[in-house]
Amino acid sequence: MKKWAFVSDFDGTISKKDFYWMVIDQYFPDGKELFKDWKAGNIKDIDFLATVFKAIHQEEEQIIKDVHSIPIDEYIPEFIKHVQQNGGDFYILSAGTDYYIRHILDKYDIENVTVFSNEGYFHEKNIHLNINANDWKYSERYGIDKATVIQKLKKEYELVYFAGDSEPDSHPAVYADLTFAKDALPDMLKEKGVPFIPVEQFTEIEEYLVKKGLISK
Repeated sequence: MKKWAFVSDFDGTISKKDFYWMVIDQYFPDGKELFKDWKAGNIKDIDFLATVFKAIHQEEEQIIKDVHSIPIDEYIPEFIKHVQQNGGDFYILSAGTDYYIRHILDKYDIENVTVFSNEGYFHEKNIHLNINANDWKYSERYGIDKATVIQKLKKEYELVYFAGDSEPDSHPAVYADLTFAKDALPDMLKEKGVPFIPVEQFTEIEEYLVKKGLISK
């Protein structure tokens, strides 16, 4: 069994803004009403995202340019390196799509990171999702079942740390050894009685891991 892994959500955790909001703000004003419908529970998460991502109507060059403009936690490239240099594996676990995550990893020269997310691809000026209902990590609501992924990693590693910010992250947090929670997630985990450490950025997470002896500076 391997020693430890760090698993992070992407949108709102590694990134400072959800990619779907960038699309809504730039290309899909009607998405604001759709967002309300989704938050009211009338639309599944994956259907909301699929609709937003199919409303971009731009050449791929422009979409990649938009993806590259996603603001991220400035410390994340360093943090990932420090995890890897100290015997940890880094994973990204996202209910968005690997399409934009991989472009961000390329932009910042981040290597050896496994991405668990919904498969996305460019086709006819939009991003489309390829959801496989027979996949081991399939979720009807999110496309990807984050809790199942964490449970699988728990069989491979002695310790699995997790970082997230919103409702989909409340499910895997139940199975992680420890969750670092930001934005809306702390209140959700309090309600569930799931232990967590409240954070705002990855420098705080690293400080904790240094104190625990997992990362040496």
